[in-house]
Amino acid sequence: MEPEIAKAPIIVVLISGSGSNLQAIIDQVASEEIPAVIGAVISNRPEAKGLERAKKAGIPTATVDHKNFEQRELFDANLIRTIDEYQPDLIVLAGFMRILTPDFVRRYEGKLLNIHPSLLPKYPGLHTHQRAIDAGDLEHGVTTHFVTTDLDSGPNIIQATVPVLPQDTAESLATRVQHQEHVIYPITVKWFVQGRITMSGDTAQLDGVDLPQSGLPLESPNTLH
Repeated sequence: MEPEIAKAPIIVVLISGSGSNLQAIIDQVASEEIPAVIGAVISNRPEAKGLERAKKAGIPTATVDHKNFEQRELFDANLIRTIDEYQPDLIVLAGFMRILTPDFVRRYEGKLLNIHPSLLPKYPGLHTHQRAIDAGDLEHGVTTHFVTTDLDSGPNIIQATVPVLPQDTAESLATRVQHQEHVIYPITVKWFVQGRITMSGDTAQLDGVDLPQSGLPLESPNTLH
């Protein structure tokens, strides 16, 4: 009897827009840096450019258009059915611009990741770059975190920091932050599928050790592994 071959972890990615973080993950999966397969890319917007990125990479795609549902709960129920067709080990929110219901989040608790363009807990929600500029912040950045029922408040995993320059606009600051997004999100996904990061209560753990509340800074040597 031949030994059973271990199945690669399956990732489902949810998007709403261009999918630049999706592309960063696609590239790392293709190079086998992330030891997993992307089972599907699902969007709530049929016109999302990220769907084309997925198709180009030969990844199955699906659309659950939020405009077809009068109630958020009905949309989430249909989204759950679509996700579960692929039996994912991890769901990655990559620019998915929908607030998910508590029932949705609880269903996938502990295997639902998000990336947010601020140094959480600062600036949950939208318009983070302008808010950082308006506040006179000297630093801004991006955070990967587990998703919980509170918006942008789950346990932080990795944070990358960028300086806020005197001449910055929201657009220029967003561009520099996005470069860091494409670094830390693939690392976070890799750690998850390797079994290195887990959620324990309101804390993220790496290799069984609690991470700081702010998450691990990108400068840490651990991010090189």
